[in-house]
Amino acid sequence: MLKETYICASCHAVYPSTPYIWKCKCGGLLNIEWERPAFSKEQIQSGLPGMWRYASALPFHSESSVWKDTTMGEGATPLVPLSEEDPHTFVKVDYMMPTLSFKDRGAAVLIAKAKEWGVKKIIADSSGNAGTSFAAYAKRTQMECDIFLGTGTSPKKIAQISAHGANIRMVDGTREEVAQAAQLAVQQEGTFYASHVFNPYFYEGTKTYAYEIWEQLSGAPDTVIIPVGNGTLLLGVYQGFCELLAEGLVTSLPKIVAVQAENCAPLAQAFHEQRLDIKSVQNKGTIAEGIAIAAPARAKQILHAIKQTGGYIVTAKEQEIKKAHAALAEKGFYVEPTTAANYAAYLKHQKTAQERIVLPLCGAGLKAV
Repeated sequence: MLKETYICASCHAVYPSTPYIWKCKCGGLLNIEWERPAFSKEQIQSGLPGMWRYASALPFHSESSVWKDTTMGEGATPLVPLSEEDPHTFVKVDYMMPTLSFKDRGAAVLIAKAKEWGVKKIIADSSGNAGTSFAAYAKRTQMECDIFLGTGTSPKKIAQISAHGANIRMVDGTREEVAQAAQLAVQQEGTFYASHVFNPYFYEGTKTYAYEIWEQLSGAPDTVIIPVGNGTLLLGVYQGFCELLAEGLVTSLPKIVAVQAENCAPLAQAFHEQRLDIKSVQNKGTIAEGIAIAAPARAKQILHAIKQTGGYIVTAKEQEIKKAHAALAEKGFYVEPTTAANYAAYLKHQKTAQERIVLPLCGAGLKAV
């Protein structure tokens, strides 16, 4: 029998893993602990779709097949050289997902866990991509779904969420106020909070990004460059490579280089001031809407992960993001501005001659205005 518990990252209180606990009584965020089996190459199930080839490393009962009714083939995305001029730099085309963004990794696992628990309705808040993922997977598993969005959300993402039959609840406010409205509704309605920030099962999904890179490169890269707002991909990548290191499948952790838009960069500010806590900043407006988070809830964990790998944080100006967007398109990759910020940061990175670098292409350009 699989034993799962929640551990508060702040006060270390322990809670049972249930669908209706999403934060500690002290207000702290929860991490998940479970009896993880030793993982090896022999346990990779090549006959399973996408990221579920690593099912033995995911927190489901060994006899559970609930994910089979949830999956749409997410994961197993291509890892290709950026160009002939950069043979040691790779892009992982994570927009080749069912809803066209990497968020499908986390949403698939979280919704499968919710289905295993018997959840009938979910509430989520999003700047767009997480909302499209949750809406799609909730519909596939016949769950009711309310998605809270800010009025500045891309119309294309709103249309995608609506197409999946979700109930859209618009909030005229900041990204943080959108989250607060969703949390209030969760409390009032007693509904499952499918949060890609607060629910640690989401990171069990995004960690498969690291597993795939490890398998595709036959080891860890030297550096991964990741756009970060709430840190859902960065924390998953860190967790995944830490697990691989613990099993002796890699010899070291890759350096994590985090990217923020200069117009909304609370993590960069904290990092350069050598703090593990953040000060909420004013979002001055950025086309990289996916990382425009003024006060990321898991800031301390994000900053810790970057420092543990010897990484750093770089910011990108709006004009740099626009130029990077055009440059990627010339290479054949049509991406969201958030991903373009990632490439803008890569252009600033002082790489060595043989340094192996991986950049995620997080979302398709068709989703953005």
